[in-house]
Amino acid sequence: MIKQPRLVFLLILFPAILVYSQNKRALTFKDVMQFKQIKSPVISSQGNWIAYEEHPDRGNGTAVIKSTGTDVKFSFDRGSKIKFSKDESWAAVTLKPDFAEAEKSKKKLKDELLLINTNRNNTFKYKSVLSSAFSNNAEWAAMLVAEDNKEDSSKTSLPEYAGNSLIVKSLESLKEDTISFVAEYKFDSLSTTLAYSVSDTNKLNNGLYFYSLDDDGVTAIDTSANCSVSNLSWKDNKLAYLKSFFNKNDKADTCDLKLWDGSASTLTTSADADSGWYISEQNKLEWSPSGNIIYFGYKKMLPEKYKPEDDSSDTDIFDFDKLLSKTTLNLWHWNDQLIKTNEEKEWKNKKKHLYTAVYNVEDKRLIRLADDEIPYTKHNINEQQALGNSPVPYLKLRTWDGWYSDYYTIDLSTGNRTKVIEKQQGDVELSPGGGFLVYYSDKNWFLYNIDSGSRISLTQQMNVPFADEDNDYPREPQSYGVGGWTENDEAVFIYDKYDIWKFNTRDGSATNLTGGYGRDNELTFRIKNMDKEKHYFESDEELLLTAFHNWEKYTAVYSVGADEPGVKELIKDAKKFKLLCKAEDSGDILYSRETYDEFPDLWVTSNRFGDSQRLTNLDEQREPFAWGSAELIEWNSLDGVLLQGVIIKPGNYEPGRKYPVLVYYYRFFSQRVHEFNDMVVNHRPNFPFYASNDYVVFLPDIRFEVGRPGFSATKCLVPGVQKLIDMGLADPDGIGLHGHSWSGYQTALVITQTDLFACAIAGAPVSNMTSAYSGIRWGTGLARQFQYEKSQSRIGGSLWEYPERYLENSPVFFADKIHTPLLIEFGDKDDAVPWYQGIELYLAMRRLEKDCVFLQYKDEPHHLKKYPNKLDYSIRMKEYLDHYCKGIPAPEWVIRGEPYIGN
Repeated sequence: MIKQPRLVFLLILFPAILVYSQNKRALTFKDVMQFKQIKSPVISSQGNWIAYEEHPDRGNGTAVIKSTGTDVKFSFDRGSKIKFSKDESWAAVTLKPDFAEAEKSKKKLKDELLLINTNRNNTFKYKSVLSSAFSNNAEWAAMLVAEDNKEDSSKTSLPEYAGNSLIVKSLESLKEDTISFVAEYKFDSLSTTLAYSVSDTNKLNNGLYFYSLDDDGVTAIDTSANCSVSNLSWKDNKLAYLKSFFNKNDKADTCDLKLWDGSASTLTTSADADSGWYISEQNKLEWSPSGNIIYFGYKKMLPEKYKPEDDSSDTDIFDFDKLLSKTTLNLWHWNDQLIKTNEEKEWKNKKKHLYTAVYNVEDKRLIRLADDEIPYTKHNINEQQALGNSPVPYLKLRTWDGWYSDYYTIDLSTGNRTKVIEKQQGDVELSPGGGFLVYYSDKNWFLYNIDSGSRISLTQQMNVPFADEDNDYPREPQSYGVGGWTENDEAVFIYDKYDIWKFNTRDGSATNLTGGYGRDNELTFRIKNMDKEKHYFESDEELLLTAFHNWEKYTAVYSVGADEPGVKELIKDAKKFKLLCKAEDSGDILYSRETYDEFPDLWVTSNRFGDSQRLTNLDEQREPFAWGSAELIEWNSLDGVLLQGVIIKPGNYEPGRKYPVLVYYYRFFSQRVHEFNDMVVNHRPNFPFYASNDYVVFLPDIRFEVGRPGFSATKCLVPGVQKLIDMGLADPDGIGLHGHSWSGYQTALVITQTDLFACAIAGAPVSNMTSAYSGIRWGTGLARQFQYEKSQSRIGGSLWEYPERYLENSPVFFADKIHTPLLIEFGDKDDAVPWYQGIELYLAMRRLEKDCVFLQYKDEPHHLKKYPNKLDYSIRMKEYLDHYCKGIPAPEWVIRGEPYIGN
């Protein structure tokens, strides 16, 4: 796979090009920090404008608005969150505070807003803007502005939005009205009315008001002293909202769901909640497509810890009730559904959890869909059925086995529930028409008819697998998922590894929509729905497909008719194409293309990919640097499995020279051959940075064996590295191994089995599976047992079932076999891997007088978050590799460590 003859040929024909390339300089960390990436691209409704953000890793970003048909371009320093009006005549750009000012400020600085007229180049600037919106007819803009002279909300009991003003601006006349003490606002979809709620400091005129967009008049709709109105949600000329009253602590109390019907000029209040439940102001109101149903959420009144009344005259130091009320005990019982750490996390989620309910507008009926027994529900555009999900019977199994749920269909008109699937782990999908469920179980897909209660297997009799063909976990293989439905629930699209199948819901008959082209050509086809509001595909629609080549690793774009098998190639190259967004009205598509050495610039095309136009050129940032080039190689593991990996050659590559090598890996990394590297400073090595600094970077694939995850890494890595040596690329005395988390563990284990590497870096590694097995993942509060028995660690059973597997796969028990210098990194607030796993390995190597350095970053989680720490680790990582792989003199911290210096 190495194209050595071609390199020689280029050397003969184009010596000037190679000399020029070899004069390019190495990237520095400052270069990486300043390198800009494109974020949040959007396209206007007609496709005549695009907008995006250019962000360096550190510093101010820039908002860019660009015409797709002319050379007109606007740039705004500190800009973000760009949005267009429906007619494309206006854009709103949020201006973030200056990066340096925000970093040194002790308080949060406020955003500004620019309104830009894209036709006349008029710009209007507003300070302290909290949010903004355009009306659907593009004739109005509204901005909620925080009062600059407002008293610090931390020093007052008033709600934080009290004192905010709403600016309503006509985009035709440019006239503005300002309304004081506004909490929320929302344009109706018909662009006739702007609803807003007032929360005045005197609390006398609070409530709901309408601002007429036809005559600028204001109408009080629902006002009361001391009230709060929130969650404004329009459906045509109907407005749903919540109303509550402030309690003695100036907090909104339990709410009523209210409805304003503009056609009848009536105001309706929903029924009261059941005992023990309340409607919270922290809510989400959602209309069904017809406007007959309003979805919202209840919260449950949870018990509170006993707090005795504060009586300063009470001096009884033997008051047991008062003393015991201050206990910090957590009582762990063997039969608890959840272990206490997980229960504590779930308690916080419970306090926020909304239990879905519906209000029927015509019948004026309120029905709770979710409760303690079925806490989770999903609904879509149909108004007949919702899908209920209850993990309650299986919560205990989370500790060691995984997640299970029972599934229910819930009648939206009655609330009646029917259990349809028990102890389910696989995917479950409700059809958009509400007539069917498809679900994956025991390696097959099933179709359930909600009306008849009948079910059939869709895939059991087929000779194509629909379960993960590459599954290497000690659990049932997962599915490849559902691609969507056709209109009227006539058919469902389901994926195998390569192709897309269309199943008729009437009889379960199957059609290979991609005609087997995927399996025959090792292409994985997937449907790309570019319309966020689209819930199903029309029966004769042309579907856009992404196509990933499993061996050559490029991603192309194809299409296929929803009712006509056979794919059509739209755009293909040895690159990665990403479909980003689509113009709502014209159908024009914004996309990017990238390779390791091509920046993912933005391109626009018609929906048929006839003509493509490049709109950005951030790739020019690479020009000064010796970036390097990437290619695939192949080798066999020690047990004969064919593997792939990526080699990134240095930017000033010289054929025949042996280079130091940085090996970085996790599981599958060969797909990165056509990926542009994120130009950031973090806990991972930056590939172009190392390639430009005269390293070969090697990204190998690892395939695992249940019960022997550690040796699996060794038998894949060692022959892969040997391949580089045999190719003459690698200096055999200068190869460094680096992994983080799961590959941090692999790194620690591999160096107990081979002395191939000059040094190793292990970020957040598990070192002792026997102690980690019953440790806690602090981020979720879950025990780690499930991870070893059924998930990533791939042991395949409990500690007492397979004690030898836990020992054999634990680096700490073989620390005496380590002859490779090791750098360990951990944040001591790691929420995934307990950081004492690093301490165990460090203490073992220290006791054995092995070369080991342990970097403990204070108050940091699994991935470093604080920029100074990310930069520090990146610098030390480079110094460590340079010393052991290049022979550069070691810094003092590698030789002698660093003494502790207190504050």
